[in-house]
Amino acid sequence: MIRLYDTRQRKKVEFVPRTPGKVSMYVCGPTVYNRIHIGNARTFISFDMIRRYLEWRGFEVTFVQNVTDVDDKIINRAAEEGRTAAEVAAEYTELFIQDMHAAGVADPTIRPKATEEIPAMISLVESLIEKGHAYVVDGDVYFSVRSDPRYGTLSGRNVDEMESGHRELRADGQGLEDRKQDPLDFALWKAAKPGEPAWESPWGQGRPGWHIECSAMSHKYLGLPFDIHGGGQDLVFPHHENERAQSECGCGTTFANYWMHSGMLQINSEKMSKSLGNFLLLHEVLEDARPQALRMLTLQTHYRSPLDFSVERMDEANAALTRVENALSAADWACSNATDGAPDALDGVALREQAAACQEAFTTAMDDDFNAPAALGAIFTLVGQLNTALADASLSLANAEAVVCATDAIRELLAVLGIALAEDEGAANYPAEVVPLAADLAGYGGEDAMEAVEALLEARAQARAEKDWSRADAVRDGLIGLGFVIEDTPQGAKVTYEG
Repeated sequence: MIRLYDTRQRKKVEFVPRTPGKVSMYVCGPTVYNRIHIGNARTFISFDMIRRYLEWRGFEVTFVQNVTDVDDKIINRAAEEGRTAAEVAAEYTELFIQDMHAAGVADPTIRPKATEEIPAMISLVESLIEKGHAYVVDGDVYFSVRSDPRYGTLSGRNVDEMESGHRELRADGQGLEDRKQDPLDFALWKAAKPGEPAWESPWGQGRPGWHIECSAMSHKYLGLPFDIHGGGQDLVFPHHENERAQSECGCGTTFANYWMHSGMLQINSEKMSKSLGNFLLLHEVLEDARPQALRMLTLQTHYRSPLDFSVERMDEANAALTRVENALSAADWACSNATDGAPDALDGVALREQAAACQEAFTTAMDDDFNAPAALGAIFTLVGQLNTALADASLSLANAEAVVCATDAIRELLAVLGIALAEDEGAANYPAEVVPLAADLAGYGGEDAMEAVEALLEARAQARAEKDWSRADAVRDGLIGLGFVIEDTPQGAKVTYEG
């Protein structure tokens, strides 16, 4: 049984999908006027993890994530750069997709764009007007907040204690607040301003408000009620509260059965902001960090809790990932060098039981509101047990299968969390300097770091056989100087990279 924390109910509840075996899921996407920052990335990585786990548990997941490609921020950027809003949106939509791929976030099942879904938005606005939940003022359409007796149930706010927020001015200088029936009311449709993108509507030329697009697109592609609506904690109010209100008032049914929100991200225990000079874009972070390490750091904190990002924590996450990679590389090496009847102290039955216990602990943790930190803890416990089991350098063929069972479990469960390891895990982190070292000491002519290490080990083995100790020592010292550890065993030299 999967339990999740529902923001609306403010407690963990049993997850029962609308259709057995299927999950419908909507997560708010980006407003494409700039590259996304790592706070955005935290949300997208968290819900990618949740989606992957649901699929691993056997659910067929329909995952919808919108792109807001018409918005004040896009229009303002276009004006600053002398381009059209469509050109700005197209550029940053493509860059967003590239950034998601670089971070290992899977594409949604459906990625609708706001500008391509205007008819569905107009239809919903018409329904709200017809039912008395919205009104027209000179081409603008507003939602009447007090017409919804349930307004505030998602965010836990009292309507009478709310404030309307910032005061926005029209082009003619008239305050929008002065045009509303109530200061709390919000725009469903905005009358066209000179030079802005606009579409025909029953109220004249204009464009949709921000909140209406997610309501219209989730309804169109998932139906109502759908299972899970997700996003960052900062969207609970007003965005998600407004989505819920306009959808349920316009359609007469529950909007989303479960609401999930990821916690905010801080930089060195401070709020991330441009004014503090700690505003980090995802693509900038990934220039200096492996995407698997970024995901490791992200998932070491529960998705609902605040996440503190720092260079030190990124280094720690990378070191943790390297420990896993080294354990798997050592296990692969031991299996490839296993011999029939070799004396080893490894208890194959115990290791298989430990692998099974890891999978059970992992599933228990993830079933409890997707507790990735505890799930990672189960994986690292098995990594430690594997290292202990392989402390004896020799391995028999009889027990090699037990080692493979453990390594397969580690790789599979990490992949469920979206931490995909390469075939040669350790080699993915090898320093580039090992290639010229191999060219100098082993005559290697390629550019592959793993091949370079293998060439150096072969050159060292040959030098030792020929009693050319100075050459053998040069290879050893060169590898050690780059962060490698060499262990000589009866089966040959075993190398690991510790950085």
